[in-house]
Amino acid sequence: MDCPILVWMLFTNREMTPEEYAKCHAVLRDCVPHAPVRNSPSEPETMRQMVAFLLPLLMMRHRRVPRSRWRDHMTSVGKHWIEQIHHIQDDNPVAAASRARSMIGYHTSYDHNLVGMAMTQGRREDVVNIGVGIKEITAPPGMSANDFAISLYHKLTPREQSFIDPAQGEEVVMRRLCLILALKQAYIKAIGQPMGFDWSRLEFNIPEKRATGDGRPLIGWEFRVWTSELGWPIPNSEGHIKQKYQCAVAFFRRNRDTKFVWQNDAKDLESWVQFITLDQLLNVADKLIE
Repeated sequence: MDCPILVWMLFTNREMTPEEYAKCHAVLRDCVPHAPVRNSPSEPETMRQMVAFLLPLLMMRHRRVPRSRWRDHMTSVGKHWIEQIHHIQDDNPVAAASRARSMIGYHTSYDHNLVGMAMTQGRREDVVNIGVGIKEITAPPGMSANDFAISLYHKLTPREQSFIDPAQGEEVVMRRLCLILALKQAYIKAIGQPMGFDWSRLEFNIPEKRATGDGRPLIGWEFRVWTSELGWPIPNSEGHIKQKYQCAVAFFRRNRDTKFVWQNDAKDLESWVQFITLDQLLNVADKLIE
């Protein structure tokens, strides 16, 4: 199934001003009235939630499709897909087939200062099973990587636990833990399951590049993995803040195998992952309703 995958990663390198927040929330209420985001500028979490809901609007504006010319649909399990509206109906079978392949499936996610959206285009039944997982590669403040990993053992299988053996060192433990969690999050969201889903039902055997659910191979799934490194200067200082995130996309291609794509080359990554900033969204926020 030839459905191209595109990912947008938005870096929230700063908080919104009260005026910017009000402008974005007004757009959200007008264009995405179902979004469960409180109007609470003092809570940084609500800003990230709001950005995640606005990314599809930004994506369609980037495609030069007016807001009146598309609808955002949702399946019974919460999977989103966008239908472009064609006011002129053409009985030409070629045109009808083209319209059928113009549906856009997408999923958004975020962690700390990184908000991501994975999308693909094709037939509706082919594009809805896509998900993105994002995990910052760091332990909570005051907690070691090993203790953090142990606290999440209930989400891992015995094989996965051995993969993040503390003997490997804290840096390796943290990196491998976030890799497994990002993959699981991407798959769980791709199939439309809530976060209360038992993560230990899934197993990602990284060394052997195998994935199973309830002991059965996840045939037909493609998993793409990459790392995003962010940084910005500290005000009134010569120092910089650096953050690293483990990212993963899960997409059901209906093939006869399970495919892993480890994206380590920056140029290859740029061909399908685009990085944008909060300012790029804010610069056109009031135009997203057009």
